[in-house]
Amino acid sequence: MSEWKECTIGELCSNICSGGTPNRSNDSFYNNGNIPWLNTKEVSFNRIYQTENFITELGLKNSAAKWIPQNTVVVAMYGATAGKSAIVKIPVTTNQACCNLTIDGSKADYRFVYYSLFNRYEHLASLANGGAQQNLNAGLIREFKISVPELETQTKIADILSSLDDKIELNNQINRNLEEQAQAIFKNWFIDFEPFGGEMPKDWINGKLGDFVEIKRGGSPRPIQEFLSDSGYRWLKISDVTALNSPFILQIAEHIKESGLNKTVFLKAGSLVLSNSATPGIPKILDLDSCIHDGWLYFPKSKLSNEFLYLFFRDIRKDLVNLGNGSIFTNLKTEILKNFDTALPSNKVLDDFQKIVEPLFKQMLNIQREIQNLSTLRDLLLPKFMTGEINLSC
Repeated sequence: MSEWKECTIGELCSNICSGGTPNRSNDSFYNNGNIPWLNTKEVSFNRIYQTENFITELGLKNSAAKWIPQNTVVVAMYGATAGKSAIVKIPVTTNQACCNLTIDGSKADYRFVYYSLFNRYEHLASLANGGAQQNLNAGLIREFKISVPELETQTKIADILSSLDDKIELNNQINRNLEEQAQAIFKNWFIDFEPFGGEMPKDWINGKLGDFVEIKRGGSPRPIQEFLSDSGYRWLKISDVTALNSPFILQIAEHIKESGLNKTVFLKAGSLVLSNSATPGIPKILDLDSCIHDGWLYFPKSKLSNEFLYLFFRDIRKDLVNLGNGSIFTNLKTEILKNFDTALPSNKVLDDFQKIVEPLFKQMLNIQREIQNLSTLRDLLLPKFMTGEINLSC
């Protein structure tokens, strides 16, 4: 790596700034706003094409929020995503928790800087300090050092890694479209009843969800810290799925020891689960075997397919959250789900529906597996490129 040199982030930037938050109590700063306004929870090693929130021109003028250009590298300074980065692909404004890096193109490829920060995330995040909320600051990020080769080599590295992310991004878009198709078909058949003349067929059976589906709760060995392990049986947590856009779970971070099996529920791949605490009402389908704790519900017997139930739960999630209760976190009790009003379609309708949606879900699963393989390859290559172990300088 003789041709590489160590630089601070500040040396590679033409501008570094943060943003601001318009006064929340002033509706005129937010209502009908059309200015994209980025929050750090949206920053998670990704490309940003749209924001969850918008502000008005008046909100922009009366706050420290400011425009940053396309291809700015954003680093989250506060909260759960502190140390994570993203590339904005549109001009946006940001809140004060974003450190916005405009890279000087004569010194560095903005994509290379992004991948360098991605590669050194754990180190950067470890520098955060604070009490309940760990914080970075713009000065610390400005002085953060990365190793940098000549610009041509940066571009070669960024091109390879970006090509993998391009394919991942395309696959994610295909899966979003497939899921939207499945949801539209579900709504058309079972909400609007379009194939049946706009009315629910008379041979469908009105009842409660518990009449048609067996609903059970997972279990947890306690104290759980005594059963966690680096290997063993997978241990599904709510945090494994809160940022997961796919219907399928292909990765689970933690494991428990075999000694905890008699206090939990072990499910085989292909099982449907539904979160019932912290972030309730999230349905997912396991693509691997796992144990589930008591923050999950599962369905050992059902007259409705996993695909039907997944789309059903997605459709009623807001209702389920509203019915949940809890002091700090919303909890979705088993009885609430069992007593949820629903109707059982005829076997023929269910079979016809399954023939349409099952291929869509199979395609989504295959694409999600490809996404995981591409992500694994990128993450394998990333440190090798960033340390010069794979030499592209010649």
